[in-house]
Amino acid sequence: MGEAKEDDMVIASVHSTVFKESENLDGKCLQIEGYDFNRGVNYPQLLKSMLTTGFQASNLGDAIQVVNQMLDWRLAEEPITEDCTDDERDLEYRKSVTCKVFLGFTSNLVSSGVRDTIRYLVQHHMVDVVVTTTGGIEEDLIKCLAPTYKGDFSLPGAYLRSKGLNRIGLTDGSLGDMLYFHSFRSPGLIVDIVQDIRAMNGEAVHASPRKTGMIILGGGLPKHHICNANMMRNGADYAVFINTAQEFDGSDSGARPDEAVSWGKIRSSAKTVKVHCDATIAFPLLVAETFASRAKPYH
Repeated sequence: MGEAKEDDMVIASVHSTVFKESENLDGKCLQIEGYDFNRGVNYPQLLKSMLTTGFQASNLGDAIQVVNQMLDWRLAEEPITEDCTDDERDLEYRKSVTCKVFLGFTSNLVSSGVRDTIRYLVQHHMVDVVVTTTGGIEEDLIKCLAPTYKGDFSLPGAYLRSKGLNRIGLTDGSLGDMLYFHSFRSPGLIVDIVQDIRAMNGEAVHASPRKTGMIILGGGLPKHHICNANMMRNGADYAVFINTAQEFDGSDSGARPDEAVSWGKIRSSAKTVKVHCDATIAFPLLVAETFASRAKPYH
């Protein structure tokens, strides 16, 4: 009997250690629920279900929400301040003032089909500032001159070289090469990078009374350039990062939005999310549920 009582005490102790009463989360958190294909295939509903699917699907769902908030914002939602201009006090004007959207992307995405998604956004004036690297401009020009074909990552470099074929995405900076050769033929051309940074920072500094939002695909220079410009206005109000980079090596590319908050590049009150996903998968889906769903039909 003594041993049985002792065992009961041990079990009770272990039970109290392992099992804790759960907090009731009803109404506080979304319930995890995937798309029910018994209802047929409805792509808009499938994309909406990402929010409650979990893992990076939910991050994509969050990103869709943040971009829609970015696009929904109007100055009319904000209180009128004492230093407002006469125009800024006019209700119709305030309804017309929208968020200033910065779109950044690495050059390799222009080699992919994401280039057509970017073209759509720019064509219909859906974004205000575009930031990419030299290769992004170069590869866009290449696609205007001739098509790009799908190859294979495992194709030997020597074989491609022998056929005169280029692995697009590894040629970033060829415009710099052209400037190098041009300097021998026609010396004197100077690229004013100081004026460039003034113009870029000015896009953020002079955005007021508009809010600013950042959508950044990949990392590197475009990500830093946009974030740093927004630091000059005490941070962006919305931020969506889509990339596969990790933060553990201390890279700016892998840094989460909260790292940018610490610098003042994103406001502490901002709506932010990072989607850990290949942008060729996530970005077209995001655009479908945000910019494109708001567009008038084009014929």
